[in-house]
Amino acid sequence: MAEPLPILADDGLCEEGRDLIRGVLERIGDKWSVIVICQLGDTTLRFNELRRMSAPITQRMLSATLRGLERDGLVTRTVHDTKPPRVDYALTPRGSSLLEVVRALAGWAERNATGILDSRTAFDAR
Repeated sequence: MAEPLPILADDGLCEEGRDLIRGVLERIGDKWSVIVICQLGDTTLRFNELRRMSAPITQRMLSATLRGLERDGLVTRTVHDTKPPRVDYALTPRGSSLLEVVRALAGWAERNATGILDSRTAFDAR
């Protein structure tokens, strides 16, 4: 297992660590990544199942999102040798560890949605 990157150095975040953290947060903070991670949860889904459950995501955006999640080791893609070909997606152990965080974030957003809308309305009225 790789050693964790130091978060804080004497002069703040080191350049390498800052770029990696930024990239990871961009991936997991993307709205479609969050939705896909939540939809996969503890199950395996086919591409079209994911697309239906994640509407209104486009086919192109779902493909790009899944590729990024797979690249980061959060999702596995399994191709079955059938006619027609079947492709399944599932969370990896790393993706599953992120699921708890994503669900907590989604829960926070749901619990605070009304207050946030009220704050936006008040701000926009100024």
